[in-house]
Amino acid sequence: MTAKKIIGQIHLWLGLASGLVVVILGITGCIYVFIDEIKPLVYQDRMFVDSESSDRMLLGELTSVAQDAIEPGQSIRGVTIYNDPARTVQFNGYKALEEPQSIWFWDEIDYNFNLYLNPYTGTVSKLENRTFEFFNLVLWLHWSLFLRNDIGQPIVGIAVIIFVISLITGLVLWWPRNKSAAKQRVWFRWKPTTKWKRKNYDLHNIAGFYTLILALIIALTGLVWAFDWFEDGVKWLANGGKTIENETKIASDTSLITAQYPIDKVYQNVRQDYPEAKSYYISFPKEDAATYYVYIANDGVTGRVNAQYDQYTGEQLSLSTFSDKNNGDKLRSLNYDIHVGSILGLPGKILAFFASLVSASLPITGFYIWWGRRKKKKRKLQRRMSDRPTTRRTHRTKPAHVRAKVPSPAD
Repeated sequence: MTAKKIIGQIHLWLGLASGLVVVILGITGCIYVFIDEIKPLVYQDRMFVDSESSDRMLLGELTSVAQDAIEPGQSIRGVTIYNDPARTVQFNGYKALEEPQSIWFWDEIDYNFNLYLNPYTGTVSKLENRTFEFFNLVLWLHWSLFLRNDIGQPIVGIAVIIFVISLITGLVLWWPRNKSAAKQRVWFRWKPTTKWKRKNYDLHNIAGFYTLILALIIALTGLVWAFDWFEDGVKWLANGGKTIENETKIASDTSLITAQYPIDKVYQNVRQDYPEAKSYYISFPKEDAATYYVYIANDGVTGRVNAQYDQYTGEQLSLSTFSDKNNGDKLRSLNYDIHVGSILGLPGKILAFFASLVSASLPITGFYIWWGRRKKKKRKLQRRMSDRPTTRRTHRTKPAHVRAKVPSPAD
């Protein structure tokens, strides 16, 4: 076999091995690219309220209302506050079981909720079981195929690695020998008489070629979540071959409490420092020595800020802007935006959408090409077999002198 035929076999069997997973990842990726645009349209009743009143409740009071609204034994993980006066305040909570009940992701979850509160009245707009919410199901199908993390993530990661190899081998197979051959592989030359098989072949080769770079970027950024070693390797390379550990702040003790609701002081300081931010996410401390982690979403991917605040006093302990991060952390913080294309705004999301759509189609069009060639080979083999000369056996009567004498009854 020539080198190109060997590469063709590698491309074929790797594509067949990972095809189903790639189709699922591509379709769910198409949906999730526009999650920020779709959800406010679908969930208007829970995400928006009448903002005629100018008096908002304190965040500490809303937190108490939220804690009373959820099930006993559940706790709040964090809260998102939007600067848009018409948006609800969104509390969330999550807890995994110590011992998963089965291989499915929902059987390893104790509780997973989103609670939407009216910031003016404190009334509950929606208590959402996030485990079976549609967009969360799309995310988990994309994330781990509805399987537990320790099972689904390696499967998805391996399928993505195979997909990356398939893209590279596909480029080798696509590469034309000369200029005349290249013309046939860079644009669709369809006529009214062009058969579907030819159209399918062109969709696989030409569309795959034009989305190759984007598909590789999406796949490689996805591997950052799939494997810790890949994430650490990317950060190590970005930091010039160095491993940099981030400093962890420790909260003070309860004797230094200066407010009934320290979270109000945290929110007041954050909003005073960043009044034009789109939203603020405050992660609640889980331990006595832990801190409030605050994520400030400003316009632009480089405008985001991370901060830590003392859970007892509400005092700021640390502040990290994008420019303060090392190269590895900068690249890691941009990973999601690169993955979904939002780093280039709406045009980037549109490009990511079509790249995901083409990626989902590649295993399907590739399978159809393989199946058509397989059937063609089978028909050729049958024709060859039918064209072979056949030797017919003729039954000749033996001569009389060699015939066996059959005794008669008279004998």
